[in-house]
Amino acid sequence: MPKPEIHPTWFPEATVLCEGKTLCSIGSTKPQLQLDVWLGNHPFYTDSQTLVDSEGRVERFMKKYGLQTNDK
Repeated sequence: MPKPEIHPTWFPEATVLCEGKTLCSIGSTKPQLQLDVWLGNHPFYTDSQTLVDSEGRVERFMKKYGLQTNDK
């Protein structure tokens, strides 16, 4: 039998919120959980991720030290 009065309070229907919207209910030791990023608004999963096409690291190194590249 576990010792009384040492375990945190369990909330079986804790709400998970992201940007003020309720996402789901789960069991937790806190009555309400706040998320900043989740699957529905993460740039990787929503195809809104933009890749920066800049000069590569090797090219910057070669340019910095004045070395020749073997590009044909």
